[in-house]
Amino acid sequence: MKLRLLTVSHRQPAWVVDGCADYARRLPRNWRFEVVEIRPEPRRQGGDPERTRAIEAERLRAAVPPGARCVALDERGLAWSTAQFAARLQAWEREARDVAFVVGGADGLDPALRAGADVCVSLSPLTLPHGLVRVLVVEQLYRVASILRGHPYHK
Repeated sequence: MKLRLLTVSHRQPAWVVDGCADYARRLPRNWRFEVVEIRPEPRRQGGDPERTRAIEAERLRAAVPPGARCVALDERGLAWSTAQFAARLQAWEREARDVAFVVGGADGLDPALRAGADVCVSLSPLTLPHGLVRVLVVEQLYRVASILRGHPYHK
């Protein structure tokens, strides 16, 4: 199963790249994790955030592989516990379907993209910086893998 994190963002600092790489190395070999950076639309003073979100949504949709499950990450999504996330990922793994986790740009996710996703999940009701979201997602994937394999990482 290939797990992609599609994020509308710019190049991240070394601590983000290193943190993601560290947790990605720990994932099961059959879970191929990849971060895909989607170019943000330039923001202009007095610009239209709805238009920006729509343009970025088109770029995100184009990056979701055909047949992949689209998981929108948004503060208005479902609040899953790690155990619930583990159960979902286990079911998705059995379906042998790739998963694309989608993160919007500075103005958030386009409502139509959110509505068209297979599921919308909240990592937190707080607004989180893109770099932290990257590390958080791959850490949670590692935690889920630990739960599913009976490893004591998740206590």
